[in-house]
Amino acid sequence: MSTIHIRFVHADQTEETITAATGQSLMKAAVDADIHGIEADCGGVLTCATCHVMIDSPWAEKLPKPVADETDMLDFAASPVEAGSRLSCQVRLTPELDGLVVRLPASQH
Repeated sequence: MSTIHIRFVHADQTEETITAATGQSLMKAAVDADIHGIEADCGGVLTCATCHVMIDSPWAEKLPKPVADETDMLDFAASPVEAGSRLSCQVRLTPELDGLVVRLPASQH
């Protein structure tokens, strides 16, 4: 298993960069690294929207399209949903995502 780097940009524009193993979800990597702003109340089973993140171009184009359950659950996100909005529990980390930039909302609740 390889590792990649992920840069998280908080709503106040502060940044944190972590190293994460490929094959896991973006949510798991964030929770394991104690990234503030990813609540993950449901633990990644797609029953909440507290792992909402925004992924902009060109990174968004490298991800599979969201499934209907993910887009439906985003309707419950506390912060506004944008074109690059995703639930981080549904983003699987791959080597192609090395350098991924993830914007975090001001709140998940």
